Amino acid sequence: MTQTSLMIVAGERSGDIYGAALARALEARISDLKLFGCGGEALRGAGVETVVDLHQVALIGISEVVSGLPKAYAGMRLLVEESIRRKPSVAILIDSPSFNLRLAKRLKRHGIPVVYFVSPQIWAWKKWRIHKIKRYVDKMLCLFDFEEEIYKKAGVPVEYVGHPLVDMASSSRTREEFFRYASLDQKLPTVALLPGSRKTEASLNLPAMLDAATRLSVSRPVQFIVAAAPTLNPRWIESIVETRYVGQAAIRTLSDATHDALRHADVAVVASGTATIEAALCERPMVVVYRVSAFTAMCAKIMIDVPFYSMVNLLAGKPVVPEMIQDDFDAASLAARVEFLLDGEKVRNQMVQGLREVKARLGPAGAIERAADAIIRHLEPPGASIKSG
Repeated sequence: MTQTSLMIVAGERSGDIYGAALARALEARISDLKLFGCGGEALRGAGVETVVDLHQVALIGISEVVSGLPKAYAGMRLLVEESIRRKPSVAILIDSPSFNLRLAKRLKRHGIPVVYFVSPQIWAWKKWRIHKIKRYVDKMLCLFDFEEEIYKKAGVPVEYVGHPLVDMASSSRTREEFFRYASLDQKLPTVALLPGSRKTEASLNLPAMLDAATRLSVSRPVQFIVAAAPTLNPRWIESIVETRYVGQAAIRTLSDATHDALRHADVAVVASGTATIEAALCERPMVVVYRVSAFTAMCAKIMIDVPFYSMVNLLAGKPVVPEMIQDDFDAASLAARVEFLLDGEKVRNQMVQGLREVKARLGPAGAIERAADAIIRHLEPPGASIKSG
């Protein structure tokens, strides 16, 4: 039996998680499958040989992309060399367009088909990327329903599969279990702080979150959870908390507990990104915040052409959740917004209703299975040895 080789490349935490689920779904469908590429702990746990670690290629912002390019290009060269040597039937590139579209170009030069999972946000910025996608991507698998029409109009083969978080965003503990685990009082109002999954993000977002928490702790009974992404060193997060937070209310830093924190907190402060979708799926009232470097912010004002920054508001087509971006993101204003949500039952209920409408736009369960089936169809008829039954 001929072994099937597939490349899978994830350049950030969410892509690593989606990629791991996709790898397992493909392994269930293809006999004698060998997966290699770029990823982190999740992909390695799914049996993928990561010849490049995702931390080497993770890029964010504009000035941050420039500073990270040397390491990223070294990783890209290695991936291209390995693809030439191993000749995968298809390369599955997940999100991370700053890296993966450049990689797609190089893979196509060597005749390697490319399936792209998680569409670049061309509807928000860098719209010219559609021309690169049309040239270098053989099939686009998108998470949001409105994206499918964009690619069809551009002549890019596309399939809407829905959002993987519909299946993944579930808490593992009951409310009582979670608060016992966190050593917090489940009767007290609880605010979850999610500063982002990358060190650059957290270093820019977390200090103001903690300053706001300090202000809130003076004015009311409250407690806080810093939900640290597993990509971040918890000791580093703790060092920021210890330095910046000077309130009297309890605060806990928890790693790999994002779903539980969002499910059981009363209000969340969430760095704009995938976590806002998780919060929407948990129907958690939130304030969306984000800060980047001054240079990145200046460039973004020129390039970004959308009415909202958070995916929640973009999907809703209206301001369901408040956004505090860059200069609008300060501790005093954030504390006031959180206090308004904690005290306003009617406002919270209205927001939850809006979040339920957003949930309906994320598709039914089974996105990963649909993505795997789409990849299988792309492999046939040349084909891998597909498992029956």
